[in-house]
Amino acid sequence: MNQLRSLFAVGTLLVSLSAIAAERFADRLYVMPCGQAHAPDQSRWSPGVNVGKPLDLSDNCYLIRHDGDWMIWDTGIADSVADHPEGVKNESTGITWKRGERLSASLARIGLRPSDIRYVGISHSHPDHIGNVELFPNATLLIQATEYNWPQPDGSPRYAPGHPVMLLDGDFDVFGDGSVVILSTPGHTPGHQSLEVKLHTVGNIVLSGDAVHFYDNWVYRRTPSMNVDAAQTQASMEKIADVLKHDHAQLWINHDLPQSTGQRHVPEFYE
Repeated sequence: MNQLRSLFAVGTLLVSLSAIAAERFADRLYVMPCGQAHAPDQSRWSPGVNVGKPLDLSDNCYLIRHDGDWMIWDTGIADSVADHPEGVKNESTGITWKRGERLSASLARIGLRPSDIRYVGISHSHPDHIGNVELFPNATLLIQATEYNWPQPDGSPRYAPGHPVMLLDGDFDVFGDGSVVILSTPGHTPGHQSLEVKLHTVGNIVLSGDAVHFYDNWVYRRTPSMNVDAAQTQASMEKIADVLKHDHAQLWINHDLPQSTGQRHVPEFYE
């Protein structure tokens, strides 16, 4: 009996060690400031709450190194905004956008060129997230098919037809080892997606995209007025909550300026 118990213990240990050995991580995660916005009315994102209260928002891009490959998650507001230090106002929303450093300059801080990027993951197709997609004409877009096929209001496509693209249908393991996983989180737009990145030291992180815009909305599960589907928005937030709990992950909210201010920015990184 003792021998059987010993064999069982050894077998359990080997299985545990095998699981640890099989667990993979991304090498590094960089936070790159890709714009900043000033909005005159927070209730655009929190209907009925803080009506008329101004709000400042961050707009980040994220760079991930995995072995010899590079992936960027979102591309921020267009680099051309950097030519206007006073900012560029969107007359329909009243939001003023600013951009300090161009995306190519942020990449150059760590010795990269746009041509070094293999994948461009797109959380969704709003201008503050896809403003510089064509800075990476040879990188493969990773995007939900429902998002890619969602036309602009005038009916035209949102992406250059010749740009390499991988059309997704649900969650997707980018590198095939569980270290970087796209999570389908529709609601804000038809094919919105978030990203889970697993790091050896920091642990697991979920990048929100615009599944949620700031911490208060996350706590109270609020649905912004411009979202295309409120029920999907709620379901996606619950999906993210389940991932956070199961994987003991942190939620990094792209537009939450206080959270972003407290993070390390390129050339510093997380690993």
